[in-house]
Amino acid sequence: MLGAALQVSLASVAVKLAASAKEIAVAGIYGRSDAMDAFLAAALIPGLLVNLISESLNQALVPTLVRVRESEGREQAQQLLSSAMLWMVVLLAAVSAVMLVGAQGFIPLFASHFAPEKLTLSIRLFRWMVPVVLVTGVATNCTAVLNTLNRYAGPALAPIVISVAVLAGALGFGRQFGIWAMVWSTVAGSVAHAAIVAWMMRRQGYSLEFRWYGMTEAAREVVSQYWPVLLSSVVASGGLLVDQAMAAMLVAGSVSALVYANRFVSVVLTLVGGALGSALTPHFSELVARSEWAQCRRSLRNWMLTAGAIAIPVAVLLIGAANGLVRLAFERGAFHAADTAVVARVLAMYAIQIPFFVVSRVPYRLLIAMRRTDLVLYCGVVNLVLDVVLNLVLMRWMGVAGIALATSLWTVATLIFLGYWAERLLKERIEGAGPEMQSAETGNAATDAGEE
Repeated sequence: MLGAALQVSLASVAVKLAASAKEIAVAGIYGRSDAMDAFLAAALIPGLLVNLISESLNQALVPTLVRVRESEGREQAQQLLSSAMLWMVVLLAAVSAVMLVGAQGFIPLFASHFAPEKLTLSIRLFRWMVPVVLVTGVATNCTAVLNTLNRYAGPALAPIVISVAVLAGALGFGRQFGIWAMVWSTVAGSVAHAAIVAWMMRRQGYSLEFRWYGMTEAAREVVSQYWPVLLSSVVASGGLLVDQAMAAMLVAGSVSALVYANRFVSVVLTLVGGALGSALTPHFSELVARSEWAQCRRSLRNWMLTAGAIAIPVAVLLIGAANGLVRLAFERGAFHAADTAVVARVLAMYAIQIPFFVVSRVPYRLLIAMRRTDLVLYCGVVNLVLDVVLNLVLMRWMGVAGIALATSLWTVATLIFLGYWAERLLKERIEGAGPEMQSAETGNAATDAGEE
């Protein structure tokens, strides 16, 4: 697990370095302009759709795919994967079509304070970015499958092509074609990313096949787990839309400030939280498939402590260096010193969430592996309510920085909720397994103490 997490982290460093170079170029060319606000609002929807449908499917699919592969063989696992792929593509295509037709109706919901010209531009940009939804969905599905086969570095490194494409587009065509260079290069990079990970998956023995093999027991299990995860993702995405919509109600450039600041935090969340998640999901899925509940508990506690020990110092450093980092990364061209002050404050508030979010990923992945996606849904509902309430209170006091602080505060509730339920369910499983399982856990604990 540690090796897998390190592979993902190292690959993600390279990806984030490329993304940082892209952000620097983009900030210098577009700054906190209306065009950039419009692009960010348009780009939000494709990302949300992928998270809603594809990422949710992956979380429901991986535990069952691992179980089927171990108990029934690779051929049955391929059939399950092919059915899931077809289902995902159909859902993505259908939702994309609805969004494409209804863009004029839903985009104003979270960009209501955009000027008419700015709103029209955002709608036009979104319509050209719809293909990103389908190809990115395929890419994330392939990546999840590769992780179950202990392939981490290559899939984690593959997204670098998106940043490279956007960087080349912004530098080569940004001044000539304006914000449209961002749109076209994003689409091209996403297609390249999907092609790369599909090729990797094929080399590992899984074909990129879209074929329905019927509603088997495994397929029914995936479906039953998928809907709670999907609804949870809808709720989480609603929080993102709420944040963007409330930022759009503030002074001009607030949406851009929120997004620019979150770029730094997302680096940490990807390097630590994302890396742990990639390694933990297959690991917990295998333990659950073999009903090794004592080992699940040990892994849960050990990795929560490890995640906290890593994330807390990083959060402290990021808060302390916020102003310098923003100045170094963005302060050039159309991005001025006043913009640095705003974004740095937002960054400091966002960074508070890092340890709570990273540690919460450990019980989250365990609950997914245990197929308790209903608990994930309940947690999401609580978070959305907290997000709205905290935004209303804090944005009046702190402006756009208050929205970032609200996000950090509800991550504390996430950790408490998920941690409590993970421990409770494991306790029930261990006690239900009888004296033999409890004796095994006691022996493992004694062995750990002796090794220490």
